[in-house]
Amino acid sequence: MLDGPRFDRIHRGRGVWAVSGEPRDLRFLLRADRLVMPADAVVSHVTGLQLHGVELGHATRHWSTNSTTRRSLAGIALHRRQAPLRPVVLDGIPVLPAHRCLVDAAITLSHRDIVRIADALVAAGLTTPEHFAAYAWGRHLHGVRRSRMNAGRVRERVWSFRETDLRLLLAVAGLPEAEVNLDLLDDTGAHLACGDLVLRPWRIVLEYDGWYHERSAAQRHKDILRREALEAAGWLVIVLVSSDLERPASLIGRVWRSMVSRGYTGPPPRFAPWQLEELTRSPKG
Repeated sequence: MLDGPRFDRIHRGRGVWAVSGEPRDLRFLLRADRLVMPADAVVSHVTGLQLHGVELGHATRHWSTNSTTRRSLAGIALHRRQAPLRPVVLDGIPVLPAHRCLVDAAITLSHRDIVRIADALVAAGLTTPEHFAAYAWGRHLHGVRRSRMNAGRVRERVWSFRETDLRLLLAVAGLPEAEVNLDLLDDTGAHLACGDLVLRPWRIVLEYDGWYHERSAAQRHKDILRREALEAAGWLVIVLVSSDLERPASLIGRVWRSMVSRGYTGPPPRFAPWQLEELTRSPKG
């Protein structure tokens, strides 16, 4: 009966089957993995980050163990660790804490992705910039070097990967750092808006306009009224879309020229293509 069409093998040769047509989300697969993993195995690395709510889309599922047991299973990486593993439990699945998962995964992530994920974990209340930095500097794990290199770039109140990308582009160019998701008030103290990235000394707001705004007429109308209110209060609103991020030199030029028009006297941007390549390059292996 198990060899018939009503059931599918999950781990071939390991005695694990599932009813055909059963939804195969990440939690389903991890529960199936537990049936063939060492007893102390816990979810880790990028898989742990996904379980903590960070959408990454990695196919390989990562587990860690203190045992010397070896497993060779399709689609699974089992890491043998010397230091004791101290997991938390999410939906009945043991997983390492979010900051530990990121430090472990950092050895294979680009600098940009490390900051993206750390920003997302901070926004979700799973760590703080200070705690992530302290953990990276206080441990001797494989990913601590790259984690330490980027710990100072992590910020609070970052709600999307695109906001992280914009902030890092300005930093690479040597321009002043923008404040993230800042509440903007008018002269009477009334709330005008929450700006995505704000260059407060020059009263400039950088707004990322995602695809969902174009698909919602109500959201689009709300954004127009919001931007009119900001401009009436003396703010310059620069609207950026996904294609702008594909032309970073042009984007940085737009921001710098706007800052100059508002009285910025600092040095011009020093953007170099190799700096962006290093920011987005993932380590080999």
